[in-house]
Amino acid sequence: MTAKRSMLVSATFPVLKTERLTLRRLSIDDRQAIFALRADPKINEFLDRPICKTDEDAIDFINKVNDNVAKGNTRYWAVTLTETKTLVGTICLFDFSSESSSCEIGYELMPEFQGQGIMREAAQAVIDYVFQTLKFKKILAFTHYGNQNSTNLLLKLNFVKSIETDKENANLNIFTLHNNSASTEG
Repeated sequence: MTAKRSMLVSATFPVLKTERLTLRRLSIDDRQAIFALRADPKINEFLDRPICKTDEDAIDFINKVNDNVAKGNTRYWAVTLTETKTLVGTICLFDFSSESSSCEIGYELMPEFQGQGIMREAAQAVIDYVFQTLKFKKILAFTHYGNQNSTNLLLKLNFVKSIETDKENANLNIFTLHNNSASTEG
């Protein structure tokens, strides 16, 4: 097991806080919100995944996520409004690579909360965690060419679009964010 993977397995799950948000681990109590996210046709329009059909699907998903968190395969946060504790979306890190010092980021946000800067705020907290705590040098993001909201978010966060598309799915654009502070530190 690599040192970084070991850190992901043994570390206490990180709760991240921003001005408006608390990013915390998923729990079974989140099943209704997870069902709403994973059953929403607008959210799933650009995602290649089965639509959530039952409460049991949501519970199975939460259990699978938490198993992967425990194994160090992912970091998966419930994005909640701190004031009301309302789950409004999720954000995750996965596909950790010690060799390339990188990981991939993914996110989803309830439609009624889009356009308020919430995901940008959540993503910035996760980016800071990746570069400052995990000490990775690169974050990858894949987004469907038709998902302009996601593309705009990545560009606002200073991700750079690759001229190449994903080899397995030509509908996906690849974005990369490098830790520029790593090269400027003395």
